[in-house]
Amino acid sequence: MIRLTTSLRLLTSTLAMSLGLVPAWAQSAPAPQLSLEFNAVQPSDKGCRLTFVVNNALGADLSKAAFEIALFNEVGVVDRLSVLDFKDLPAGKTKVTRFDLAGTDCTKLSRVLINSATECAGAGIEPGACMRGLKTQTKTGIAFGV
Repeated sequence: MIRLTTSLRLLTSTLAMSLGLVPAWAQSAPAPQLSLEFNAVQPSDKGCRLTFVVNNALGADLSKAAFEIALFNEVGVVDRLSVLDFKDLPAGKTKVTRFDLAGTDCTKLSRVLINSATECAGAGIEPGACMRGLKTQTKTGIAFGV
C-alpha cells in the first residue's frame, strides 16, 4: 500500500511539473480585435451626428475599413441602411471618427446594428478579419452591436 501511495504521489508530482513547462508558443495569445465604441450621438445641422472611438488591434494597418449599419427607429423598425467609412486605421492606434447622417432624427434612434464589413483591407489582412475580430460597446443609451 505504501509503495502504491508513493508511486501515485510521484506520478502526480511529475504530471504537475510537466504542465508548468508548456512552451510559450503553445499558450493562447489574445485574439486580434477591432474595438468599435459608439461613443456619442447628438443632433447636427445635417441631421444626427454619430461619434465612434475605434482601436485597431488586428496586428496590421487597415488601409480601408467600412461597415454597413442598420438604424432602427423608436419602435424597432429598420429606418435606413448606411455605410460608415472609417478610412485607414493604423495598427495599435485609437481614432475618433464622426459621421453626420442627413435626415436622421437622433431622438428616434433605438438601435444601431453592424450588418457587415463592406471593406476590410490592409497588408496581411483577410477580408473577414474586421467582422471576425469586431468587439462593440456603447456609451450611449442606444443599443449597439452585431
